[in-house]
Amino acid sequence: MRHNLKTRLGRLIARLDMYLVDHGAFRALYNNLHHLGGGMYRLSQPSPAQLRRYRRTLGVRTVINLRGVNPQQGAYALEEDACRRLGLTLVNHSLGSRRMPSKEEVLALRDAFETIAYPAMLHCKSGADRAGLAAALYRHFHLGEPIEQLTELNWRYGHFKFGNTGRLDYFFDAYLKANRAAPIAFLDWVQNVYDPQALQAEYDHQKHSRLGAWFVDKVLRRE
Repeated sequence: MRHNLKTRLGRLIARLDMYLVDHGAFRALYNNLHHLGGGMYRLSQPSPAQLRRYRRTLGVRTVINLRGVNPQQGAYALEEDACRRLGLTLVNHSLGSRRMPSKEEVLALRDAFETIAYPAMLHCKSGADRAGLAAALYRHFHLGEPIEQLTELNWRYGHFKFGNTGRLDYFFDAYLKANRAAPIAFLDWVQNVYDPQALQAEYDHQKHSRLGAWFVDKVLRRE
């Protein structure tokens, strides 16, 4: 159901969906906001009120939504509406927290980091997994930081390696392993060596904690 924000009832339903179904009540208390440098911030799904505050206090001009376009989702409908009202540019990129990123997704984010207006912020649902992946790519592509020095996929942001979200760590680990064997730039590796399907099959072939997967999927309810 597409949310109708033109009526009070429609806005109420969208807000209930955002706060109760999408766990926005927790994000209202802690938005997992962190500055990455260069005018970019990472965080969890922001509410309209938080967007207004960040525009006022941080001067944010662009919002990168890593959850993709989803008009049936109250949080997305409210975010799209708030960005329009506040004059913020909303850039939508769909990433997954339990799969390897595609080459196209990595390159699209690289291009976005070079063309958007700053200050900017990127977010997923919890600001832990997809935001961690995109934050690492931002710091490498835009700030020039080496992949081996990045710690954006970390428990302090709510990311855990056990379970299926560990695929995101495995993506970077695969590059570091290849780079140690024969030095290669990360972008060259992504474009010419990286095989998402093969790497995911390699990861899935290993034994992983069922308890860890249950915790990430059922308790944290990551997308």
